[in-house]
Amino acid sequence: MAMVSPSLPLRVCGSVDTKQRIPYNPHRTYPKKTQTPASLLTTSPNLNIPHLIKRNTLSNTTPEVETSYMGYETWLPSPPKVEKPRSVFNAATLAYIGDCIFELYARRHFLFPPLKIDEYNDRVMAVVRCETQDAMLRKLIEEHSLSEEERKVLRWGKNLGSAKTKTRKRAGVAVYNRASSLETLIGYLYLTNKQRLDEIMLMLGFSVGDSNQLMLEELQNLQMT
Repeated sequence: MAMVSPSLPLRVCGSVDTKQRIPYNPHRTYPKKTQTPASLLTTSPNLNIPHLIKRNTLSNTTPEVETSYMGYETWLPSPPKVEKPRSVFNAATLAYIGDCIFELYARRHFLFPPLKIDEYNDRVMAVVRCETQDAMLRKLIEEHSLSEEERKVLRWGKNLGSAKTKTRKRAGVAVYNRASSLETLIGYLYLTNKQRLDEIMLMLGFSVGDSNQLMLEELQNLQMT
């Protein structure tokens, strides 16, 4: 004779959500993503550097490189005191700080005339791309603007490795390495000779030194017109 076991009591477990939830809105919209103009994203080896650096200014005066501004030594943050950077830091470290300094020059350059944030980002990103840096380096070399010591720093920084595989794949290993060597040189000059760094950035078309005064004059002229 079969035995039937008594039924076990049924236990129900549940939880209560005490956090307030945002009500569902089927008609909500999302912000549109801004697209960088194609003219600023070109990967052509013949990049138009003056076009990328150009600002809408009223003055064509070229500023002179000075060693002080408003009572300070320079407008850049003071670097650590290192007599021989190449004996203390490797090329990747100098490229790391050089990348930051290069972008700082670019951001400062496009600060005037005032633009929308998206426009600021588009202009700066077009300049700090490795394709543009490669074109700028070739300009310096073709015009024989670099000393023998600076060329040695370039050769030293040309062979450093990096984990940015997507960037290297997009631009090519040769272009990426040359751009890295320019960043190495900028980092080296930032630590050793900021006046020479200003001179090179001025050759590339960036605003340096007392050009802030020119910006203020141009802004006053715009307000008067």
